[in-house]
Amino acid sequence: MIKYYVNNTRQSNGNYEVHKHDCNLLAFILSKTDLGFHPTCQGAVMEAGKMYQKTSACIRCCKECHN
Repeated sequence: MIKYYVNNTRQSNGNYEVHKHDCNLLAFILSKTDLGFHPTCQGAVMEAGKMYQKTSACIRCCKECHN
C-alpha cells in the first residue's frame, strides 16, 4: 500500500493532481490533503474525486494513472 496526497491548488488545466508520498513535486506543494493508503493510484484518484470534480494523477509519480 502506498500513501497518496492531492494538491489542493488547481492546476492550469483545472485538475487537482494526485501524488505518491515520495513524489519530488510534493515538497513544493503548499496545500495538500492526505488521501490515505491505497493499493493503486486509481483508488487514490477516486478518493480525490470525492473532494474535487476534476482530478488527475501526476505524470511523474503516477504514470500508470495519468490521463
